[in-house]
Amino acid sequence: MGTVGCGELKLDLLRSWRLRRDDEILHVATRQQRLIAALAVHGPGMRGYLSGLLWPEYPDARALESLRVTVHLISRQVPGLLVNGGAMLSLDERVDVDVQRIRSQIQALQEDRHTGNGAAFLHELRDAELLPGWYEDWVVFAQNRLTEERFQALALLARKSLAAGDCETAAEAAHATLEIEPLYERAVSWLVAAELQRENPGAALRAYERYREQLEKDMGLLPSGSLTALVADLLDRQAHPVAERLIAAAGSLLGGRPALNPT
Repeated sequence: MGTVGCGELKLDLLRSWRLRRDDEILHVATRQQRLIAALAVHGPGMRGYLSGLLWPEYPDARALESLRVTVHLISRQVPGLLVNGGAMLSLDERVDVDVQRIRSQIQALQEDRHTGNGAAFLHELRDAELLPGWYEDWVVFAQNRLTEERFQALALLARKSLAAGDCETAAEAAHATLEIEPLYERAVSWLVAAELQRENPGAALRAYERYREQLEKDMGLLPSGSLTALVADLLDRQAHPVAERLIAAAGSLLGGRPALNPT
C-alpha cells in the first residue's frame, strides 16, 4: 500500500512489469522501471551502489546524475512509491510487491507455517518467472536466484503433499520441479509414487522411462535401484505381456479353475 492519501500501490515483477494504483495501471518509462525493479528485488540501497548497478558503463558522476534524474521523475509521476532518505533509497514499505510476497510464502512453507491452499500456491510458484525478457546482469542473477528458490519450494511441496496423501498436488509439484531440473531423481520418485497411489500405472511408467532415457542420453547413467524398484512390477509386466495375456485368457476360459486337477 502506498502513502496515506495516495492510494494503494501494487508492483508486479512476475511474468511482466506492471505498476498499479488502486488497480489503475501507471505507465512509467523504462529507466524508471529499472530503478523501481532494482529496489523491489534488492531492497533499500545506497545511491552509489544503485547508480553503479543500473549504469555500469557510465563514469561515476554521470551515473549518479542519471540516478538523480530518475528519482526525481519517479517521485513526480508516482508519489508515495519511493522513500528518499538522502544517500539511501527504498520503496515505501507499504507497497505490495508480488516477488516479495511469494518469497514470504516460500519461507513460510520451509518453516511449516504455510496455511494456504497447496494447489493454489503451486500454480503461483509454477508461473513465477521474474521479469522475462530483461537481460541485464543484475536481473539475470536475480532471475537465477528466484528460480533456485522456486525449485526448492516446489520440491518441498511435492514431498509434503505426497506424505499428506494429496497425490494430485504432489504429482503436479513434482512435474513443476522437473520442468526446472529434469534430472532431479527425487522429484521423479515422488511423481512415480503419486501416480501409483492414484492408480495410474501407465503414467508412473512413462515418467520413469522419460527420466531413464534422458539420464542415459545426457549423463550415460541409469536410474538408481531405489527408483527402479518403485516400477519393478510394471517393468516385469512390460517385459512379459504375451505370457500375461495367455494366463489371463486361460483363467477366463476355465472360470478361474486350474488347468489340471491334482490327483
